[in-house]
Amino acid sequence: MKKHQLILACSLIFTLLFYKQDVGINLAIFGLVLTGMICYFFQERFASRLHLVLVTTSVLSCFAFAWYGDFVSFLALSMSILFLQYKTHEVKLKMLQIFPIVFINGFASLGRIFMFSQWLPKREIKNDFAKKLIAYVVIPAIFITLFFMVYAFGSDHFSALFTDYTLDLDIFEVFLIALLGFYISFSFWNYWVPDICYDYNSMLDNDFSNAIKNQNQKTFSFLDLDFERKSGEITLVLLNAMLLVFIVTYNYEQFFEIIETSKLSSATHERVNAVIFSIVMAVGVILFYFKGGFNFDEKANSLKRLAKIWILLNGVLIISTVIKNSEYVSYFGLTYKRLGVYAFLILAIIGLVFAFLKIINQKTNAFLFNQMVWYFYGTILLCSFVNWGNIITQYNISVNKGVEPIFLSGLNFNDEALRDYFKLNNLDGGNSESYEEDLIDERQNEPFLSKALYYEFVKTKN
Repeated sequence: MKKHQLILACSLIFTLLFYKQDVGINLAIFGLVLTGMICYFFQERFASRLHLVLVTTSVLSCFAFAWYGDFVSFLALSMSILFLQYKTHEVKLKMLQIFPIVFINGFASLGRIFMFSQWLPKREIKNDFAKKLIAYVVIPAIFITLFFMVYAFGSDHFSALFTDYTLDLDIFEVFLIALLGFYISFSFWNYWVPDICYDYNSMLDNDFSNAIKNQNQKTFSFLDLDFERKSGEITLVLLNAMLLVFIVTYNYEQFFEIIETSKLSSATHERVNAVIFSIVMAVGVILFYFKGGFNFDEKANSLKRLAKIWILLNGVLIISTVIKNSEYVSYFGLTYKRLGVYAFLILAIIGLVFAFLKIINQKTNAFLFNQMVWYFYGTILLCSFVNWGNIITQYNISVNKGVEPIFLSGLNFNDEALRDYFKLNNLDGGNSESYEEDLIDERQNEPFLSKALYYEFVKTKN
């Protein structure tokens, strides 16, 4: 199919799926349609195993959204299909560029829709066009109209076949849904990549060019390279010393100092926030000092050793935080935020590993971001596939921590476990429990295309 045919076909499918419907299974079906179209019409562009992986994750994320219908699964679905489309059509561009391209097209498509020459085919009107129009459309329409009028006057039942009904169609809603579907389809199939993305794509390579390897530019015009190198060594010596002191005091406060239970939550949050900012700044320090030809400076061996020590010390800090977060969980149970801390710390460890590899393998700064975008995507996929609300509920009940009715009622997709727990312990969830039951009934009574399949398998309360 040609580009304009894909746009119009997807617009029609979107309209049929979403007319008088809420977002639910219909979005998953639309995602599967887009995935199927990419696989069928552009299969000759599937040149690597990555395409097969992205097709698989796109299908799985569509099913995840059909099951849960929450924001995380929506994010996973959107990223999967956009990544698949991007890697199919823009093989040479780095994946990092997809984010600004999607953002730019969100606005650019509003104007590019009216640039008809860019997406509508150019057709020449032949001499017999008018003849075909008259012969195939006008003449048959005239005869059909005349004979309809004759037959309608001669038979009331014949006339009733075409007049005794009303079309239950909200024209305004159809127009809005069709307009939204056309906008989404146009942005997806006819997206625009600015020339600057191609011009600067080489700056996102994982490896340095030969020209940069032999070129060691100064960061500051007023400092010679020797001064800058020595400045980096002094900075990292001081940072390592300060980080070492911080690790000692941090661990002493965490594991040896007695903190009142009432203050443990705020104290833990403050320390975790400090670690988060520390890790972000640690990566920033590495990127600042190891850019360009500085990676190949033979006189920078001391600086490299200090940077590796800096990375290892930050790794120790992350491990300490993991242990403390685990201790916090053992005291108060699991929450979404505590699971989020684990996710961030795991990503931080991965980031430090790639920062270490960047130094020893003399990679570009973009190397770190090119790798991390995939791990971030993998984290989103994992979050969308797993029922974390039910896991939190089951764990907290098993250890009898964090089992307050209001808290448990605020978790997602844990209805049956929550209901069994309340029944076993003769607890009353109050307004929260009543709201959850009403939500289940409401979701089960929605039209099929608006459903989230999870609620179809939750038994209604007797």
